[in-house]
Amino acid sequence: MKSLLLPRRRLNPVYFAFMVVSFMVGVAGALQAPTLSLFLTREVDVRPFWVGLFYTVNAIAGIVVSLLVAKRSDNRGDRRMLILFCCLMAVGNALLFAFSRNYLTLITVGVLLSAIANVSMPQIFALAREYADSSAREVVMFSSVMRAQLSLAWVVGPPLSFALALNYGFTTMFVIAAGLFVICMVLIWVALPSVPRVEQPTEAVSTQIQVWKNKDVRWLFVASLLMWTCNTMYIIDMPLYISSVLGLSDRLAGLLMGVAAGLEIPAMLLAGHYVKRLGKRNMMLFAVVAGAVFYLGLVLFHSRMALLVLQLFNAVFIGIVAGIGMLWFQDLMPGRPGAATTLFTNSISTGMILAGVVQGALAEMFGHYSVYWAALILSLLSLAMVVKVKDV
Repeated sequence: MKSLLLPRRRLNPVYFAFMVVSFMVGVAGALQAPTLSLFLTREVDVRPFWVGLFYTVNAIAGIVVSLLVAKRSDNRGDRRMLILFCCLMAVGNALLFAFSRNYLTLITVGVLLSAIANVSMPQIFALAREYADSSAREVVMFSSVMRAQLSLAWVVGPPLSFALALNYGFTTMFVIAAGLFVICMVLIWVALPSVPRVEQPTEAVSTQIQVWKNKDVRWLFVASLLMWTCNTMYIIDMPLYISSVLGLSDRLAGLLMGVAAGLEIPAMLLAGHYVKRLGKRNMMLFAVVAGAVFYLGLVLFHSRMALLVLQLFNAVFIGIVAGIGMLWFQDLMPGRPGAATTLFTNSISTGMILAGVVQGALAEMFGHYSVYWAALILSLLSLAMVVKVKDV
């Protein structure tokens, strides 16, 4: 009887729905993010400093909005309805970028819509965690497979983004992204579950209020912040660096992002498989070392083939950090999946704040090459901080 039930468990339609929604939302986002620096430079016609400032303001708005949403999302309301609202704002954001070339409009209205839209992904993961806990599903592999869908989306998204933007224009690309978000809304409404909230004991609530006083949470947050600062500096700078400094094809940027995302999938799944044996701390240490090797390689090697080979280290770095890092936050903050996931997401957003400022200033004053020296130094600092966090 047990063997007959296992196939049914693997084909759980709700499980499958989470995978599809993660993939579709990921593709819609991956269409817009890779070419944003090119869009601001070529279509909106602004200097590197203003490109970096845009990322910084966008990240600050994202943190403020997500903090306002996180507490409410864990205590009341239907999380699924919140995800739908965020996707609706994503549609509006994509259409605004499709038809506006005014920097002031984009950095105000566009940033606000983007901040609300970006809440959708951590809330999807929080809903998935609640579903996994309520259905006694294995959380680590469930989350790892879901995160793999985002990597798969980034295999498809960046090359498609550059192809659409360079061949058909940015307007077409953003309109297609808006259409994908509409499809996502239909899938979320039809397929995702509404999971009842489990009321937390008074003692647990008191503990959660004090969670930021936990030194492990603080160290992990700062380490994660620095990791994502490195990654965002690379994403902002790399398309411009490849075309203006190395003299390589614009399309290579999309290829590099796609290759890295494709390699992230096995890295992520292997991390999910071995995390119980090796521990989250050891997995994260391995990831950050791979990241340091990646940024060192960017400093030393500049050929097309070398950049492609280096994506293996980039994939190990991001694949493990994105999956295991989020779970580490959740384990350090038991009973608060929404707040923990949002804290992890805010480390990404805060990293974007630093990345926008640092990349814009360094590129303007010292050139694009200096950005990768800074990323190398920050990755080594994050390694020192991960060492201080306990395993759970």
